[in-house]
Amino acid sequence: MQIDARKAAVAAYKERKVATGIYALHCGPAGQSWVGFAPDLSTIQNRLWFMLRMGGHRHAGLQRAWTAHGADSFRFEALEAVEEDVANVRDRVLKERRAHWSAKLGAEEI
Repeated sequence: MQIDARKAAVAAYKERKVATGIYALHCGPAGQSWVGFAPDLSTIQNRLWFMLRMGGHRHAGLQRAWTAHGADSFRFEALEAVEEDVANVRDRVLKERRAHWSAKLGAEEI
């Protein structure tokens, strides 16, 4: 890749619109769900799958379910994107929305 093309690709990546929000992981065989929030919904699934494959996820129940049932039993779902204009209170809003979705789905918070 030429230097100019690389610089353009990096600039485009930095300028892309990032969706912050709430996601859910569902494990069909276990009948369990987990709800979390992420600063970038487009990249969180990759990060989660990597941590779970390596056996290093901090939520022990989720890691046990992954180990017992495997990747094919899990489904990722983006539940809600949080508006950009709440940047100054984003963490509070994300925690409130995670609690809402956790209660609605009967899921554990991660």
